[in-house]
Amino acid sequence: MDQLEKTERLNQLFELYGVLLTEKQQTYFKAYYQSDYSLAEIAAEFKVSRNAVFDQLNTAIEHLENYELKLRLLVRTNERKNLLKLFDETRDVQYLEKLVEMEDV
Repeated sequence: MDQLEKTERLNQLFELYGVLLTEKQQTYFKAYYQSDYSLAEIAAEFKVSRNAVFDQLNTAIEHLENYELKLRLLVRTNERKNLLKLFDETRDVQYLEKLVEMEDV
């Protein structure tokens, strides 16, 4: 997975689970992954070390990945999108039936 794909995945996870992170983790995450600040810029703005920012970001990422591992919201969202895309391309109702099955689980 290249850096762009990793960043996109992390932003998707943040959209789903970001509210479960601490306020500091949310702030650092947004600054680094959404506003493209460097670790040094974030550290200077919040008057902490770069290592503190780095640690908070890694902890946030670990939490986001653990939430996804347990809840699988991103996986299920992507599966739904794929089924809708396949239905749109083929107009085959089997994809809608699978979508309904997913909702029953």
